[in-house]
Amino acid sequence: MAAGKLTGDDGIHEINVTPLVDVTLVLLVIFMVTAKMMSPPALPLDLPQAATGDETQTVLVVGIDASGRVTADGALLADDDALRALATERLAQEPELRTVLQASASASHGDVVHVLDALRGVGVVRVGFAVDPAP
Repeated sequence: MAAGKLTGDDGIHEINVTPLVDVTLVLLVIFMVTAKMMSPPALPLDLPQAATGDETQTVLVVGIDASGRVTADGALLADDDALRALATERLAQEPELRTVLQASASASHGDVVHVLDALRGVGVVRVGFAVDPAP
């Protein structure tokens, strides 16, 4: 009865790595797609608490809409002189005044440069641009 005998020549001599490579590549593609869809949050900070400290600096928010109208902290300004006067007044109250410029995407480049020039003309040097995060 030779049918029940096992010979040593019938064993597996090599490991088939093709399925392992296939699974690895599928997982790599899944991770790449999900990593692209996830937007990373800002740095997670655990700030220390302090009983004493300075107040948060004030921020002047200047907006420019598509038609070139300028607002400051939500109030419509009549002209450049009103912007300069407001910035000078706020700069006198807070020497380290920070300004955030919220320009519409369809606002002209010239309007943005004009507002920046008016702010820099009265001494405001800390200007940042507000943007929406990309989808």
